[in-house]
Amino acid sequence: MPPIPSREAFSFFHTLRVRWAEVDPQSIVFNGHYLTYADVAITEYFRALGMRYPDDLGRDGNDFFAIKTVLEYLAPARFDDELQIGIRVSRLGRSSLSFAMGIWRGEQVLTSGEVIYVHADSATRSSSPLPAWLRERLLAFERYAPQLSAINGAPAEP
Repeated sequence: MPPIPSREAFSFFHTLRVRWAEVDPQSIVFNGHYLTYADVAITEYFRALGMRYPDDLGRDGNDFFAIKTVLEYLAPARFDDELQIGIRVSRLGRSSLSFAMGIWRGEQVLTSGEVIYVHADSATRSSSPLPAWLRERLLAFERYAPQLSAINGAPAEP
């Protein structure tokens, strides 16, 4: 499970308000909508870095494909709640990156999560190294440096 996030770990937040259509018969946000919230916040994260998706991220003929998502529900969101969604890159691999996510209502953390993407050739879907320009931009943006995984068999960077 992802650890319960701390607000201080995030350099980026996106705010949204829960819509009526997102609430289920239990009067809480239906669980599947939290992945939509993560997707919206990740798109806005890239926008904050000055990147447009898919134009900038796909300019080398590659794209990002979600390969794993994990969500932990700590408390429910309800209709008309204003949510702050924190997104940060927590790990950079050779061809993958992991986003950590936290969703808050005021000071209360509601959800923690992780979304892992692999960078791959759009046609063959075989993995492709993350572009150097993207790595540089991500590392410059984050308040806390992401964990760096081994690249090309070399030991992980500190």
